[in-house]
Amino acid sequence: MRNFTAVVERDPATGLLVGYVPGFCGAHSQAESLDELNANLREVIEMLLEDGEPRMDAEFVGTQNLAVA
Repeated sequence: MRNFTAVVERDPATGLLVGYVPGFCGAHSQAESLDELNANLREVIEMLLEDGEPRMDAEFVGTQNLAVA
């Protein structure tokens, strides 16, 4: 079993949750709930992995909180 980190945002225009795996081209989806989004992302990643090992364009490192005056 492999683990991937997904970034999740809410689209202000549609209200949908949008998720993507940073650096993994094509690994993105959207849904109305987190459960649905997780299922969608798993399905997309499984389909992409059928083509072989992904070439990751970037490595997710983390998030930062920035204070701006």
